[in-house]
Amino acid sequence: MSAKPQFFSQPLRYLRWAHVQKPAIFYSILVGSMGPVFAFAAPPIRARFGDYKRPEIPYTYPIPTTPRNTNISGYDD
Repeated sequence: MSAKPQFFSQPLRYLRWAHVQKPAIFYSILVGSMGPVFAFAAPPIRARFGDYKRPEIPYTYPIPTTPRNTNISGYDD
């Protein structure tokens, strides 16, 4: 029986070994390596399906452009 292969010296051999002996490690490496791929692949795919960037949430309350009403009666503004 051969020894367990090291990941950084022989990555493909290690993945083949981990697929049989340690499937949780193999699939975690597989799913974790897909993250950077989807970071670059997802935005064009979303745009193709019509899902574009949403408008930003305003940080301040919008100031009205109409002139201020100066004849106030009571508590009305």
